[in-house]
Amino acid sequence: MTPRPPLTRVRRLIVAGIVAAISTVAAAACAADVAPPAWSLLPAPAVAKPAGTGVVTLQGGATVTIRGSDSTALKAVVDNFTHRVTSVRGLPLRTVASGTGAATITFEIKPDAAAEGDEGYAITIDKAGILITARTVRGAFNGSATAWQLLTPPGWTRGAMARVPYGTIEDHPRFAWRALLLDSSRHYQSADEIKQLIDWMSLDKLNVLVWHITDDQGWRLPVPKYPELTTKGACRVAVGNDGEVSGGHDKPYCKAYTEAEISDIVRYATERNVDVVPEIDLPGHSQATIAAYPWLGVTGKRPPVWTDWGVSPWLLNPNTKTLTFVNDVMDQVMRLFPSRYVSIGGDEADKQQWNASPEVNAQMKALKLASMDELQGWFMQQVANYLVDHGRTPVGWDDEVDAGVALPREQVVMSWHGDHDERVALAALRQGHDVVMTPQESLYFDHLQSDHPDEWAGPPPVVSLRQAYDTQIIPPGATPAEATHIIGVQAGLWAEQLLTFQNHQHATFPRIAALAELGWSPADAHDWNGFVARLPAELRRYRALGIGAADTAFAPTFEVSRAEGGFRVALANQVDGGAIRYTTDGTTPGPRSSLYTKPFTQPADTTVRAATFDADGDTLAAARSTTLGDATLLSRDSDALRTCSGEPPSRLQGARPARGASPVYAVEIGNACWMWPQAKVQGATHVTVTAERLPWRYGDEARGAIVRDRHGSGDAIEIHADGCDGPRLAVLPLGSVAPTGSQVRSEANLATPVAANAQTLCVFATGDPREGQWALGTISFSK
Repeated sequence: MTPRPPLTRVRRLIVAGIVAAISTVAAAACAADVAPPAWSLLPAPAVAKPAGTGVVTLQGGATVTIRGSDSTALKAVVDNFTHRVTSVRGLPLRTVASGTGAATITFEIKPDAAAEGDEGYAITIDKAGILITARTVRGAFNGSATAWQLLTPPGWTRGAMARVPYGTIEDHPRFAWRALLLDSSRHYQSADEIKQLIDWMSLDKLNVLVWHITDDQGWRLPVPKYPELTTKGACRVAVGNDGEVSGGHDKPYCKAYTEAEISDIVRYATERNVDVVPEIDLPGHSQATIAAYPWLGVTGKRPPVWTDWGVSPWLLNPNTKTLTFVNDVMDQVMRLFPSRYVSIGGDEADKQQWNASPEVNAQMKALKLASMDELQGWFMQQVANYLVDHGRTPVGWDDEVDAGVALPREQVVMSWHGDHDERVALAALRQGHDVVMTPQESLYFDHLQSDHPDEWAGPPPVVSLRQAYDTQIIPPGATPAEATHIIGVQAGLWAEQLLTFQNHQHATFPRIAALAELGWSPADAHDWNGFVARLPAELRRYRALGIGAADTAFAPTFEVSRAEGGFRVALANQVDGGAIRYTTDGTTPGPRSSLYTKPFTQPADTTVRAATFDADGDTLAAARSTTLGDATLLSRDSDALRTCSGEPPSRLQGARPARGASPVYAVEIGNACWMWPQAKVQGATHVTVTAERLPWRYGDEARGAIVRDRHGSGDAIEIHADGCDGPRLAVLPLGSVAPTGSQVRSEANLATPVAANAQTLCVFATGDPREGQWALGTISFSK
């Protein structure tokens, strides 16, 4: 996994024009026909040279052949490509034997191919057809992914003839590690779903799946020597939304993979140039492990498999008996996973149980270590040594670097602490480690994508598409030599709030496209505007493949205010891209509806609907709507309010109703308090709220929970003017509702009408959030 050398000056000049070359639509038309769409490739290739004239045409029945290798692996690559073009593009392709005549598309393996490294490839499009050459099968696969994009340019139609402009491409990755981390412990994905994800990520040239298969909430890996890891450690009580996927709240959430499923996933991934790197998190994130075998813990007690999220204090006992267990697990891991790499975790190890244990303290002193962090370092070194002795490379998190302790010298470091200009990553580089950049601030894809009112559930802060694309890869202050030890980038799909595979798709796509370009394309090609210009074609491919991608980046947002003659409406979207079109008669906007160019005014009771379209009229973002009137200005959902602390809110999913989508609430965990700044509700005399009491499952967040005095035996919503200590306007009883999943509605007359001037309103729930976290749905005033 040696990074490639820096670009030469000549190549930098070539790269500078790549984005424009591959995203600019040809303006000229030949006399007999309209020019084909130009290449729209993502991630941007290292070198792309459109010829300017000439086109290869492909219709159903076009032929594909293989030269230079008859390996089963290469045949699998070609079969995968032809199946996709046939089933998704609607152009049936025929594979023919080499030497039986001219083929439209040729895959060729050549040891001296004009391609850099094992993953590089070259494509020539000319009168002879489309030729994909590579030194290895891995390079041929990457070439097939680009060929797929050449056949699906902007505006392509299923079944229609493909027209690919002449030119040449010489391409290879910037980084060797281009990864997605999948968390199957917090919420499980089926083997078929994981294979789908692998298929999709490979088309964006990602090549590593870090599979987080054990954690406090469930051990999912079969280990025959320790069967209770999956009979007990894989089962937790179905709390909250878990009951929606376990078959009911009275049925435990029990999920584990079989050896056959794991082997099939690894095989499937290998055919798509994806390396499956298992992660067994040690010594923390081990509550499920200790729930299966209490002797692995410090206290000797058996905890339940955790139903909370956050950081559990249940750590493995760092003794010889535990290390024997870990070695046995690693034997099973190495048997099932052929990857050179094995992740051993090392993050978020809360050492309160170690600190309280005389046995562990005695061990620390016997080893002449100065701290529990050093003891963790010693323990991880033993695990790392075992892997190295068996020909594997350990991988783990950067937490102990952050604590000032040296990690095992052989370890690849996944750096997730992205604060302070990647200071922890820089420290890891200076310890001599290879580093994978995965900053939570911009590459944790379980995080919210926006502050839109229809944003799906997820933790803060927002990780927008632009933030992902602009991730800082090389830490400031790193020398050129140190920078060569940045071996890749990685996004995290932590699954606390990713309940279903639909949630995973929505969180991953299209932010994965930004990750792909970070990991593959030359640094010189980094260009946000070029990326956005190429994104519509990629989104169309996602839809054709059946991917439930988020449309958040292009989704219209509404800014409504009173104006002479009615209400002023301003529309926008996150990326300032695409054409926003709108209607004012309540109908769904289409590609010929009014084009938004500037704010407009409409009378009260008008329903404004807006959607975003690309240049070909394809929908980039589905229609959103708002109805103009006092009711809109006198109401707020929780997502339109601020938290009282000023911290960004989480968005928590409520219980699934009998009909319709589950509600999603904006709330600061442990502090059920919201602010409505400059609320223009003058003259209001009545207020209505909706709220839901959610189960508490936020682990270590309990330490900061804010408890507010109850009203009698039940909780209530209080509303105050001029801040939380100001005059109380209303108390809305919520009763003694158990956190079982139903929304409560309460209303009350205000103690006094709201004053004429705009005020900051404070809205909070009484009671102890650890007994059930109140989440505000809507607050609505009326006169």
